[in-house]
Amino acid sequence: MRNLLPLIGSHPGGRSALTCRYRCGDACFQEIPNTSDNEYAGDIIAGALSRRSMMRAAAVVTVATAAGTAALAGPAAPVAEAAPLTGRPGSKPKPKPTAPGARGLRFAAVAPNKDDRVTIPDGYGQNVVIRWGEPILRGAPAFDPDKQSAKAQAGQFGYNNDFLSLLPLRGERGRQVLVANHEYTDEILMFRGYDPASPTREQVEIAWAAHGLSVVVVQEENRTGKLAPVNRHPLNRRLTATSEFRVTGPAAGSPLLRTSADRTGRKVLGTLNNCAGGTTPWGTTLHGEENFNQYFANGSSDTDKRYGIGTAATERKWERFDKRFDLAQEPNEAHRFGWVVELDPYDPDSTPRKRTALGRFKHEAAQPRLTADGRPVVYMGDDERFDYFYKFVSSKRMKKGDSRAAREHNLTLLDEGTLYVAKLTGDSPAAEFDGTGKLPSDGEFDGSGVWIPLATGTTSHVPGMTAEEVYVFTRLAGDKVGATKMDRPEDVEPSPRTGRVYVALTNNTDRGKAGKAGADEANPRNANKHGQILELAEHWDDPAGDGFAWRLFLVAGDPEDPSTYFSGFPKEKVSPISCPDNVAFDDHGNLWISTDGNQLGSHDGLFGVATLGERRGELKQFLTVPTGAETCGPVIQDRRVLVAVQHPGEVDGASVEKPASTWPDGPGRIVRPSVVAVWRKDGGDIGV
Repeated sequence: MRNLLPLIGSHPGGRSALTCRYRCGDACFQEIPNTSDNEYAGDIIAGALSRRSMMRAAAVVTVATAAGTAALAGPAAPVAEAAPLTGRPGSKPKPKPTAPGARGLRFAAVAPNKDDRVTIPDGYGQNVVIRWGEPILRGAPAFDPDKQSAKAQAGQFGYNNDFLSLLPLRGERGRQVLVANHEYTDEILMFRGYDPASPTREQVEIAWAAHGLSVVVVQEENRTGKLAPVNRHPLNRRLTATSEFRVTGPAAGSPLLRTSADRTGRKVLGTLNNCAGGTTPWGTTLHGEENFNQYFANGSSDTDKRYGIGTAATERKWERFDKRFDLAQEPNEAHRFGWVVELDPYDPDSTPRKRTALGRFKHEAAQPRLTADGRPVVYMGDDERFDYFYKFVSSKRMKKGDSRAAREHNLTLLDEGTLYVAKLTGDSPAAEFDGTGKLPSDGEFDGSGVWIPLATGTTSHVPGMTAEEVYVFTRLAGDKVGATKMDRPEDVEPSPRTGRVYVALTNNTDRGKAGKAGADEANPRNANKHGQILELAEHWDDPAGDGFAWRLFLVAGDPEDPSTYFSGFPKEKVSPISCPDNVAFDDHGNLWISTDGNQLGSHDGLFGVATLGERRGELKQFLTVPTGAETCGPVIQDRRVLVAVQHPGEVDGASVEKPASTWPDGPGRIVRPSVVAVWRKDGGDIGV
């Protein structure tokens, strides 16, 4: 029996109460916003689905075409074959692997631990790339935790880094552009003597400046994988809760988006709770506004309730200092958040845009790929218990090249197209799912599904809702069309090798409770505290198609738990994993998974898992993060792994005066969220 560390308590998802308080406004303790009664997908009458959809789902192939690889935003990768989704790997023994390990994962797995540091494999090195508060703009002062100011923070790296993107920088050897999200603030870990009942205006304005996005150029060190910020570079930039953003797309200008400060409905101040995101083939970054609901006080409407907005004061009390956070005074202000933001990191004078065509919900991420004819398809998860996952298919083709005309055209790609929501149909009877996670009689959790159209431009496909209502109240549109309730769909990532789409379903401890939806084939465990990863295959060259096939690729937890599943790979040879959150691919076709809220007693970490070949399902832990921290924003390059270490020290009872972590700078120094780079000491590629 493997000697796992003891469980860390019964708080939902393995998080501390402090995390729930500041990150999502205690969402797990609130009434679940989705009260719709969508039926179990396996019992849907096949005749209700279009013949065209079912035929497409059944005909899905899983060998990527050359046209598929041409859609990548970079050099074409070799086409790889994968086991067909119609197979039954659970019904027969998997061939014994003969290779020494999946290419890209040939490192000694890090053991589960509770060390207050970033633990990495033997033979690897690391450095802190940038910390909260480090100056990145001209004139910004060095960080001093006892002399913070809103003006200083607006020129310094923000707090609680999440999504990361590394982009090439032509003409500057050894340099790349790092883009980071700053999801939320932990005021009690930022300010000495912080009084949650009576925050000061200065503390609130510092928090506004610590939210948002950072763009900072980083310099590589030739002999190692180290990265360091290039302070005061012309591309360096901060976007905060008070920066100007444009609203674009079919809902721009809608009366639902107008306020007393913006009667056009086209200009918003700030972006909030940016979680994961995506990098586009045309060189921009996408940023998902997630738990925006927690910043708004005095919600009263049914739509506010569906988005989890409370009826009382907020935790941070921002409504005391700006009326836009008080919905009793500005009822439409919350409608201006919950979007996907597109940023051009190469143009420091550009105004970022909130893309209404992609719908409004708790966006965990937005990761695009291109179709064979050059149209972007963006996959998105709504991070809420029993909510949905979506895709957007653009009606425009991307233009190649860096000309001004091409860039201007490509900045319109996400404003026109069709927004869809997913409905999954299991291929086994509902009676076979008792909530224990037992495999059905056919040996696999799998089935088919349809993308249900919600709106195209100014045309609504949802009875009783206008197109503007669909975009602004996308969750209600999903309710009306009977989308499948999922276990917190978070990051969604298409494979650059096969075109398959992988959806991280983090957990849902409310599944199966009285009055709540029970287990189904895509979400087979009640009181699901460990989560799973869904694998979806649709026609690579037919993004407008509404059919797909799916199966569960990974069912997380202790490998000794019979309900876990690793695509048939021998479970005694994998690392334990709990609560998958952000995901990314390497060039070998391996999926890298960062976790949030580990329920197995270890700190959160980063894992790599093979999706192709005889070692499909081989999962190995690459690193763990310090006490109280979450692993975010993985970037996997040939010779470097980048992670965002978010909210270190976020443990119940912790404060500046009583820190729970001393990372990254040691005892006597304030704990600081930071970005970390990891590389092989011998200069070789990661995991080969």
